[in-house]
Amino acid sequence: MRGRHETTWTILRRFGYGDTLELSSDYLFPPLHVPPGCSTELNHFGYQFVQRVFEKHDQDRDGTLSPVELQGLFSVFPAAPWGPQFLCTVRSEAGQLPLHGYLCQWTLVTYLDVQRCLEHLGYLGYPILCKQDSQAHAITVTREKRLDQEKGQTQRNVLLCNVVGARGVGKSAFLQAFLGRGLRHQDARELCEEPAIYAIDTVQVNGQEKYLILCEVNADSLLASTHDATCDVACLMFDGSDPQSFALCASVYKRHYMDRQTPCLFVSSKADLPEGVSLPGLSPAEFCRRHRLPAPTLFSCSGPAEPSTAIFTQLATMATFPHLVHGELHTTSFWLRLTLGAVGTAVAAILSFSLYRVLVKSR
Repeated sequence: MRGRHETTWTILRRFGYGDTLELSSDYLFPPLHVPPGCSTELNHFGYQFVQRVFEKHDQDRDGTLSPVELQGLFSVFPAAPWGPQFLCTVRSEAGQLPLHGYLCQWTLVTYLDVQRCLEHLGYLGYPILCKQDSQAHAITVTREKRLDQEKGQTQRNVLLCNVVGARGVGKSAFLQAFLGRGLRHQDARELCEEPAIYAIDTVQVNGQEKYLILCEVNADSLLASTHDATCDVACLMFDGSDPQSFALCASVYKRHYMDRQTPCLFVSSKADLPEGVSLPGLSPAEFCRRHRLPAPTLFSCSGPAEPSTAIFTQLATMATFPHLVHGELHTTSFWLRLTLGAVGTAVAAILSFSLYRVLVKSR
């Protein structure tokens, strides 16, 4: 009898349980060192695992998780791992969570709070089902941002954009537009009783898929405190019909971003409204020109069509090439060099293959 008792406890401990028959902290929170300036992402193994979990609970095989199916997935957790606002943070379909939005949510949690991600993977049994020492196996720690800036390009697959502006300039609408929800998409927006401060989706940058996280930041909080303004790219949003909102963005830029290598883009929201009377001093276009920044980009999400995604691609591209902080992304020379580089690589590959065939035939 004693042998059976010890065998039972051995099995329980193998699955992470402690003396209280609860999963131990050592199991849920394995060691993972994240140096300053680095970020965390799910790697290929992590995405494979969470996708298998999705497919297991998608009982009707419709490619989405219904509220009932989500409840089944969450049943292994002591409490729901994601708050009620997560459907406003990712692309969803009438209250259903598609695979794309599900993977985006996992990406967001991993980036913002990797310890919580490790805990979630632990409850789902990653170490046991994947036969690994711990769920840290599913996480990649990126290199320091300083090294990215020195190399002139980032290897990160997840990029953070701070959307900074005064209250009322349209930051929340901008985040929802990123998820394909214009002001007239009331059915989707009704899900969000309280605006979410994050939005995440994928963006193509030179043929590579990147996850772009938009984080809503109030400009007053950046000016009134030591709020951390660190990000991969800053979107400084002002209301084109309210010149005072631009002055606030200009102050944020001078205080937090002017002396950094963070790419910045000024965005004039509510472009469908008439421009307001300019205040004394530099206009938005003149300010950007003086500071060697891209010209202000106009944006509106009030039309019946789905908002344009061009501005989000622009932000992700600026974040991917962090050394181009003075608007070079908009110059013809940059895109010409990028295109010529790609063409040169293709030509070299073709010539190498042709030479190989000639050598083979000559033997």
